Amino acid sequence: IKDINTPCIITDNVQEFGDGENTDFETVFVLTDFDSPDYSYLYKRDNRIIGPPVVLHCAAKEEPLQFSCRPLYCTTMLNLSLCFTGFRNKEEMKNLVNLVHHMGGTIRKDFSTKVTHLIAYSTHGEKYRLAVCMGTPILTPSWIHKAWERRDDVCFHAGEEEFRTEFKVPPFQDCILSFLGFSAEEKANMEERTLKHGGSYLEVGNERCTHMVIEENSVKELPFSPSKKLFAVKQEWFWGSIQMDARAGESMYLYEKNDSPAMKKAVSLLSLTTPNSNRKRRRLRDTLAQLTKETEISPFPPPRKRPSAEHNLSIGSLLDISNTPETCKSSKPSKSSTPVLSKQSARWQVSKELYQTESNYVDILSTILQLFKLPLEKEGQVGGPILAQEEMKTIFGSIPDIYEVHTRIKSDLEDLLSDWSEDKSVGDIILKYSKELVKAYPPFVNFFEMSKETIVRCEKQKPRFHAFLKINQAKPECGRQTLVELLIRPVQRLPSVALLLNDIKKHTSDDNPDKIKLEKAIESLKEVMTHINEDKRKTEGQKQIFDVVYEVDGCPANLLSSHRSLVYRVETIALGDQPCDRGEHVTLFLFNDCLEIARKRHKVINTFKSPLGQTRPPPPLKHIALMPLSQIRRVLDLQDSEECANAFALVVRPPTEQENLLFSFQLVGEETVKSTWLRSLCRHVANTICRADAEDLIQCTDPDSLQVSTKDMDSTLSKASRAIKKTSKKVTRAFSFTKTPKRVIQRAFMASGTPDEKSQRLSCENRIGSSSTLAAHHSPSMVNLPSMFERKYHTFSRSTTHLF
Repeated sequence: IKDINTPCIITDNVQEFGDGENTDFETVFVLTDFDSPDYSYLYKRDNRIIGPPVVLHCAAKEEPLQFSCRPLYCTTMLNLSLCFTGFRNKEEMKNLVNLVHHMGGTIRKDFSTKVTHLIAYSTHGEKYRLAVCMGTPILTPSWIHKAWERRDDVCFHAGEEEFRTEFKVPPFQDCILSFLGFSAEEKANMEERTLKHGGSYLEVGNERCTHMVIEENSVKELPFSPSKKLFAVKQEWFWGSIQMDARAGESMYLYEKNDSPAMKKAVSLLSLTTPNSNRKRRRLRDTLAQLTKETEISPFPPPRKRPSAEHNLSIGSLLDISNTPETCKSSKPSKSSTPVLSKQSARWQVSKELYQTESNYVDILSTILQLFKLPLEKEGQVGGPILAQEEMKTIFGSIPDIYEVHTRIKSDLEDLLSDWSEDKSVGDIILKYSKELVKAYPPFVNFFEMSKETIVRCEKQKPRFHAFLKINQAKPECGRQTLVELLIRPVQRLPSVALLLNDIKKHTSDDNPDKIKLEKAIESLKEVMTHINEDKRKTEGQKQIFDVVYEVDGCPANLLSSHRSLVYRVETIALGDQPCDRGEHVTLFLFNDCLEIARKRHKVINTFKSPLGQTRPPPPLKHIALMPLSQIRRVLDLQDSEECANAFALVVRPPTEQENLLFSFQLVGEETVKSTWLRSLCRHVANTICRADAEDLIQCTDPDSLQVSTKDMDSTLSKASRAIKKTSKKVTRAFSFTKTPKRVIQRAFMASGTPDEKSQRLSCENRIGSSSTLAAHHSPSMVNLPSMFERKYHTFSRSTTHLF
């Protein structure tokens, strides 16, 4: 008191000073106890009362005593303005108000911009909503009590962020939640976080529940009509509340039933069948077109399309995809129109596919930047920054640089395809940006594991970051993929581009200048990949590929590649006539970018004897086709019925085919779960074509609409039919004029007929100069071959073994 030049009197009897009034000076009473009879006596007589901390505070700052019309014990809440909400006990609130005044704070009845802190007992009410919107700290009454306990600490202030953080009102305070449509694991996780953030939970349907959190993607209809007191909200509300660290407004997240008219139309189309076989085939083709309609992207007209033909040939018809069967009938263009699809070059088709995957890839990179990186970097976030700058740099690395270079590649490809001609160079575009690719990719790919570890660690340690990821990963742009799954796309992109460039080169003539450019472009991509550390190679996956090559007879050697790994293996039975006959035992090997289709060998003749007498077991499987995953347009989950069980189908479109093909299979054995297999397949198809919405590739379908059945697969008649087909194929191969050597053909002719005919054929042998001459020669042994024995499908196997 001497330090602030104020005279003082020490007394044990406050009454001799408390009753008198003096106009010459003001008496200020310093009391150590604001809950004593002396305090009550002085307070009732409107005396000015302060506590020792006020004196010490003023002395330290060399200021005169603080003036307050109310008793002031300390300055713990000096300059703070508080507002209360949700209190029902008036006596408790009165006590809190007195403590705030004793610590130098002020109280406001209505919430306004001048309020610095909101004291809330409940997360309901308008004041709470305003505080959330304005970013005002919302604290529990315990904050005031704890601050009062530290009233004698002169250096302490209740507004310190480190102190007040532990008193934040949790987002689910006084909320009772229930969860509908979630898996058991996800539900347990959400229930645990509900308790951690101040709420409680009960089962769906309990009358005490205040909120029902719904997984909108799996729940089609609510089990009951919610009452007015129950909020039916999407899961985004739950995670948004955790991210903001405050209860989000329910009106923005109310659950609404979502019916897709387009999908209803597609499903209704599947139920249409007719007894006529030709009409059935046409209906099946239209159904496949409808099923693949949503997955096709064609921003370009066919090559050199005339403006006058726009009304005759739509973009949809270019891909043999029509909205209705009727449009298919009238889709034939006139002579003056553009050439029909069958005349479009395979080079253009694969180049278009390169553009489509590039466009999808750029969209995914944009999603990473727009949904994750930019919001995390945004200043002034509710609750403060979610991640530190160092963590941001580790997670996203050079993604902006990769996005920039691929945006320009996409633009150049778009210009090239918009004014297409066969002499246009695709290789030049990749070569143009090869240096930038070398600069952008290795830093990201080499440190991808560190990025992944940082995401996992932050998600575990920071609840707000976990909630942030949950909100954004549930958005349609992410296709239900996690941030880690999206960030792995740059790791997979360059090998996919190399595959497509190799495919374009395969369909490029030798005299085309782009042939050399494509070879150089492929080499440039390999150069980029060599800059990526060798420890990124999956050695175990490489070993599995060698096992597949040894197990499958005729398996293409180009299956062996440093970037490829085996993902899944399933045993099936073919249900259609493609890619092999119905009833064949087929093994599907799913790799990260392709699908190897192999059938069980019919009869194995052991010809692998060595001179020493040791034998090597022959391969049990026979290669059918090696199909890039980019050719799969739709995966059909066939519903179980009396006629069909545990079956699925693939809608396939090779670049050299003009119509969609249907491959249908039945899973064999109980170890493979169909839903798990189909999800894994769709995930890798989406990765290959650079799409995020892998779930959209799956569609549950009625098998009758696709004329698929698993009935009588093991009947005697079915086995006999397959035996006949096998025999007919052997005959067809013996007289094949496209793949059989000339000598074999001549032997086949010599082996049939009478001795006179043989001598005549010998005399004609020298005159047979080409396979075309043989094709014109009439063969009695081929007259009565049924048309069903003809091999309809050759192009596919030739056009899909180009992988390296």
